[in-house]
Amino acid sequence: MNASRTARERVRAELTREITDIARRHLAVDGAAGLSLRAVAREMGMVSSAIYRYFPSRDDLLTALIIDGYNALGEAVEKADATVPRDDFTGRWLAVCRAVREWAVARPHEYALLYGSPVPGYRAPEDTIAPGARGVAVFGRIVAEAVAAERLAPPAVLPEPPPAIAPDAEVVRTLIPGASDDVISRAVTAWTGLFGMVSFEVFGQFTNTIDHRAEFFEHAMTCLARVLGLPA
Repeated sequence: MNASRTARERVRAELTREITDIARRHLAVDGAAGLSLRAVAREMGMVSSAIYRYFPSRDDLLTALIIDGYNALGEAVEKADATVPRDDFTGRWLAVCRAVREWAVARPHEYALLYGSPVPGYRAPEDTIAPGARGVAVFGRIVAEAVAAERLAPPAVLPEPPPAIAPDAEVVRTLIPGASDDVISRAVTAWTGLFGMVSFEVFGQFTNTIDHRAEFFEHAMTCLARVLGLPA
């Protein structure tokens, strides 16, 4: 009984993986809004009713793709961070930034599913929150450890954050313990600046403007490191 159940579970896992692999290819052609369980089933040679045993709805399939994407990006960020000495905070930040860009450029349609326009009619469930936080958690650790080591030196030219953001800073502080509102403000600016740069490249906004994108990205991320207060 146990061996039989294990075999069934293995077959189910393999079919689930095949379904999501095909669905990712469909994302490149039809986009998230055009994703169809029936179309995926046709490509697999499976009757449409059978695929619903694995994914009851298109939204369930989208959720699986989103979770897979967040986990893949999070893993790439974690591995990049692990390659740099713990006390090289600027090096860790730059490694994380490069990992995000490399992953996104190699998988633009998966990146678009995570950070592009919302899919009409789809609302991500709570299951996506933890995978989505993996990359942010790495960044938070870098900043928190730099704060603890007293290695942040914010530029004097930056204004103080407005008092109105204090409640928001309190929420973010769960990821960056020990950070002041000022540090949190600059950290959020740096993190969102990273994704703004990546999105501009992935979505074609640099066409006919920035040709040497890798070099410009490196420069921009170094500038954001200075905004954050990381040492040169």
